[in-house]
Amino acid sequence: MLGKKNNDKSKLSINNSLRSVYESSKSNLQLPRYEMPQQSMRADIAYNLIKDELFLDGNSRLNLATFVQTYMEPEASQLMADCFDKNMIDKDEYPQTAEIELRCVNIIAKLWNAHNHEEAVGTSTIGSSEASMLGGLALKWRWRKKMEAQGQSTSKPNMVMGANVQICWKKFVKYWDIEPRYVPCEGDRFILDPEIAVQLVDENTIGVVAIMGSTFDGSYEPVERLCQALDDYQEKTGNDIPVHVDGASGGVQSINASGHKYGLVYPGVGWVVWRDKSALPEDLVFHVSYLGGDMLDFSMNFSRPGSQVLAQYFNFLRLGFEGYTETQKNSQDVALYLSKQISEIGPFELISDGSDIPVFCWRMKEQTNYSLFDFADHLRTRGWLVPAYPMPKNRHDLIVQRIVVKKGLTLDMADILVEDMKRAIDHFATQPNNVPKTSESHFAHL
Repeated sequence: MLGKKNNDKSKLSINNSLRSVYESSKSNLQLPRYEMPQQSMRADIAYNLIKDELFLDGNSRLNLATFVQTYMEPEASQLMADCFDKNMIDKDEYPQTAEIELRCVNIIAKLWNAHNHEEAVGTSTIGSSEASMLGGLALKWRWRKKMEAQGQSTSKPNMVMGANVQICWKKFVKYWDIEPRYVPCEGDRFILDPEIAVQLVDENTIGVVAIMGSTFDGSYEPVERLCQALDDYQEKTGNDIPVHVDGASGGVQSINASGHKYGLVYPGVGWVVWRDKSALPEDLVFHVSYLGGDMLDFSMNFSRPGSQVLAQYFNFLRLGFEGYTETQKNSQDVALYLSKQISEIGPFELISDGSDIPVFCWRMKEQTNYSLFDFADHLRTRGWLVPAYPMPKNRHDLIVQRIVVKKGLTLDMADILVEDMKRAIDHFATQPNNVPKTSESHFAHL
């Protein structure tokens, strides 16, 4: 009898494991949301219950607000899954992952015209925000060392940037007690003006930040003109002000960029590279011994996944220069096509058309019974996330709408979006008493 009971329990256990998720009593439970459940459940049930909740999220491929990459090939996803357990900080345990990170730094340094890319100084980061922090810290440390050598005060550092900078730079100046000096927007100029920027610098300026390109309208800031204006300033005053480029296309003192944006990697990975070793103060560098050699470590975070770094290297191998060029050209072609279509279908006026990075925005050229906030809300009913938001301070009165074109947004999908926009315009034409929304959306420039 005892053996029979044990056998029955065994059969019961097998039968329970074969039941589908939705036949399980667990599927009818109200899940605990803010406390640990008392009992465990099968892995497949936990997986499906969470997956079902995530159906309420938007479709990432239709998210035209984010710069972050939303598509990678299955092989890249598999490679990342193979490496989820590797901690990037454990360079002694995972020396080949560390070597691949170094290769990526060298490749990026060459793309950015470093003097000697094979001896480039740089690192991967969680994203461009961490990379920005590291670039800014290096500027502050170098400035402080220069001022101390001259016997001058180091109590009032400042940094000059456009009012259109991403929030990571506003965090940087606040966290590290630096006075921000913003070049304001004026008229139809929404990016940094070199001549005005130079008027804001002085002996306490740790550096000037330029953006390639601006998240507000996709425009490149005039880095070459800025550098020339600062060279002229140095000739007159003897004060050398370095430049840091955020999201870069060329090389100056230091550069940061997001690998998970137009580097075409899933979030989150960023990169920061310095022009040469002298640009990175030794005080910010930690030395890690591995395989009898010396590995530099100067990231802000500690434990972080190595999978995104390996996915970046996968893209470099998979696409090469030719593949990246073709991919970005395709994105730009779609951006130019979309911006032209949008300028012709409604009461819209382009501010930018995607000629720099494949990002563009538009405004209302005439008053209607709907605002761009209304327009964005209506597009959301079809799954499209196309944000509407005010321009930076000094032009906060101007509301615009923006599209970021990335790998995965095809011309066919662009045509579907245009048709949905036409339907939205037709919808508001049938609602003459609609009162335009004036409230700001929840979209933020991160």
